[in-house]
Amino acid sequence: MPTRRRGRSAGGRVERMERIDGAGRTERGELPPGPGGQVRGEGARERPAGLASFAYTAADEEKRRGVRRMKTMATGLLLLVALVYVLATWAKNEGVSGWPGFVAAAAEAGMVGALADWFAVTALFKRPLGLPIPHTAIIPTKKDQLGASLGSFVGENFLSGGVVRDRIHSLGIGGRVGGWLAEPAHADRVTAELSTALRGALTVLRDADVQAVVGEAITRRANAVEIGPGLGKMLDKVVADGGHRKLVDLVCARAHDWLVQHGDSVMDAVQGGAPGWTPRFVDKRVGERVYKELLRFVTEMRDMPGHPARGSIDTFLADFAADLQTDSETRDRVERLKSEILGRGEVQDVIASAWASVRAMVIAAAEDEQSELRLRARASLMSLGARLATDERLQAKLEGWLEDAAVYVVTTYRAEITSLISDTVAGWDADQTSHKIEAHIGRDLQFIRINGTVVGALAGLAIYTVSWALW
Repeated sequence: MPTRRRGRSAGGRVERMERIDGAGRTERGELPPGPGGQVRGEGARERPAGLASFAYTAADEEKRRGVRRMKTMATGLLLLVALVYVLATWAKNEGVSGWPGFVAAAAEAGMVGALADWFAVTALFKRPLGLPIPHTAIIPTKKDQLGASLGSFVGENFLSGGVVRDRIHSLGIGGRVGGWLAEPAHADRVTAELSTALRGALTVLRDADVQAVVGEAITRRANAVEIGPGLGKMLDKVVADGGHRKLVDLVCARAHDWLVQHGDSVMDAVQGGAPGWTPRFVDKRVGERVYKELLRFVTEMRDMPGHPARGSIDTFLADFAADLQTDSETRDRVERLKSEILGRGEVQDVIASAWASVRAMVIAAAEDEQSELRLRARASLMSLGARLATDERLQAKLEGWLEDAAVYVVTTYRAEITSLISDTVAGWDADQTSHKIEAHIGRDLQFIRINGTVVGALAGLAIYTVSWALW
C-alpha cells in the first residue's frame, strides 16, 4: 500500500499522510512520526519519486483565477435568466398578453439548460452539492481507469508499427541528416561530441578489467586458429617475391662485420676445442685457417647474390613454407610452439599492457583537434553527409534501418511505455489532479454552461413559438 507524506503540522508532531489501496482509492489521515521524524505504519512506504503528484504552480493558480471568473459569469447568466423568468411570469400573471409568454418560455428553458450543463461540468470534478449521485466526480474516482485507458489509446494509435514506420518514412530523415552533416560546422560539432564520448568511455573503463578481457580474447583467438597454414602461405609469397633476400643480405653483412671485429675470439674458440695432445702451433694454424675460411665464406655470401648457399636458403625456406601448409608433423610442432609462447607470463604481460598504450594513444588523439583521428573522422562524416544528401539508395537504406529499429522498440516495449502513463496517473493525488485539470480546461467548460443557457433559451423560445402558432 503506497504511502505519501503530505506535510508536517505546526507543532511538528504529526504528518498528513495519504495511502493508496490496491483499488486506487485514496485514504487520508495523520500518523505520528517514528524515530528520526520518519512516519511509520504497517505496510506504509514512501511513494516513489516517479509517481509524485502534480506540482501546482503559480501559472496554474492564475488559470484557476480565470476559471473562477468564468464561473461567476456563467452563474451570473443563470441568475439573469432566472430573474427574467420571474419578471416575465409576473407580467403574464398580471394580465399582460403577448410577449411575457415567449420571454418566460425562453428564460425557463435557459435555466434548464444552464442547470443541466452546470451538473455535467461539476460532475467531472466533484459530486454536485456533495450528494452521492452515481457517475459523478468522474476524474477523482475514475482517475486510474482514465490513465489505463489513455495508455491503451496511446499504445494502439501512436505506438503501432505501421504508424511509427509511416511517420519516420514521411520525415525523410536520410536526406535531412545528410544535408546537415555535409556542413563543415556540423561535422566539427559531431566530431567534437564523439571525441568527448570516446574520452569519457575510455576514462570510465578500468584498465585491469579491459586488460584481462583483451588478454583472454587474444589468447583464446590465437589458440582457436591454426597458424601453420597461414604462415606457410605468407612465407611462400615472401620467398616467391624475393622479399627474404634483403634479410639475408643484412644477416650476411652483420656476420661479416662481427667476424672482422671478433677474429681473435673465433680463433681462440677453435683452439680451445682442439685435443690436448696436439701441439699449440698446430692448433693456432688450424684456428687461423678455420677463421679465414669462415670469413671468406661469409664475404662471398655477402658479395655474390648467386652464391650457392643463398640458393640453399631459398630452397630451405620454400620447403619449409610447403611443410607448414601440408605436413601435419610440422604444423603440430608450430602449434605446440605457439601454445608455449602464449602461455609464458612475459607474453601475457605484453598483451595486457598493450591496452594501456592504445588507450593513451586514442585519448591523446581524441583531445587533439588536429590529430589524424579527428581529421579523418571529420572528413568521413562530411563525405557520408554528402552521399546521404544525394544518394537515394543510401537514404532508403538508412531510413529502413531507423524504421526497423523504431518499430522493434515500440512493439517490444509498448507495454512498458504505456505503463509509464497509467502508473504515473495512478500515482497522482486525486483531488490535486482534479484541481489541476480544472485549472487547464475549466475555462472552456464554463463556456459550455454559457452556451447551454443561450441554446436552451433559444430552444425553449422556438418550442413555445411553434406551440403557440399551432394551438
